[in-house]
Amino acid sequence: MEANEVRELVAAALPGATVDVELVGGHYNLTVVSETFDGVRSVARQQRVYAPLAAAIAAGTIHAVNIRALTPAEVSG
Repeated sequence: MEANEVRELVAAALPGATVDVELVGGHYNLTVVSETFDGVRSVARQQRVYAPLAAAIAAGTIHAVNIRALTPAEVSG
């Protein structure tokens, strides 16, 4: 799966989020910045990003994902 396809899946699930995807070997590094993460624990943030990718992971299309889920304040802070 191409990086832009992963980006589109996550962006569709988290409207308004900034989604950056880097493909290194077979590993996808995602950085997602969204106001919806404000007040949400780290694990729950990752679950929100993981959810739209679950089918591709289960099918073996995506093998490894590293997720950084941040609020805009955490990026600029």
